Amino acid sequence: MLELGVKTLLSYLIGSLIGSLLLGRLRGIDIREQGSGNAGGTNALRTQGWQFALGVVAIDVGKALLAVGVLPGLALPLVGIDPTVHRDWLAVACAVAVVVGHVYPVWYEFRGGKGAATLIGAVAVLAPAALLPVAIVWLACVMLTGFVGLGTMLGTAALPAYFMLADPPSAALVAFGVAMTFFVIYTHRANIARMRSGNENRARRLWLLRPR
Repeated sequence: MLELGVKTLLSYLIGSLIGSLLLGRLRGIDIREQGSGNAGGTNALRTQGWQFALGVVAIDVGKALLAVGVLPGLALPLVGIDPTVHRDWLAVACAVAVVVGHVYPVWYEFRGGKGAATLIGAVAVLAPAALLPVAIVWLACVMLTGFVGLGTMLGTAALPAYFMLADPPSAALVAFGVAMTFFVIYTHRANIARMRSGNENRARRLWLLRPR
């Protein structure tokens, strides 16, 4: 169990390295003081442009690839590899931890992003084929409604459905999908409130049903 605890903690700390805040420091800005106040890729794109946002996404996805794809297989000094720890559950624990670290980063007063890009990186390691239904649901939702946040929530909700339809289904992946769905909905609670009040921004370039 020492391996599980140490690697979960390390994944959280890796997740706490926020791309927009790291790059923002080089530019002399704190993105949490601009736009929506969120430290994620969408706010980075809207306030700083696509090149900055691309760097943010690369960091936020890359840290998940490291935490989920590399860390679980490392034999750490004084920790080693515990044969009693199931590898699937260890990878899922690291995946959850890196996403939580992104949202509540210890290095930045627990004020991070909403976890979408980091979640994509985690899924790319755990079950890369699952990215296709997630992308289809996200794109369909954004094209129909214009709401990126709603697309992110529904796209994440496609994960547990996809994992449950697998043959045979993985209990670890199903649990991961359910946990991330509720977590992403929670991180987008402000978006939900703005949609209900009619104040949520829309991605007009992708929104096909926008008023003419």
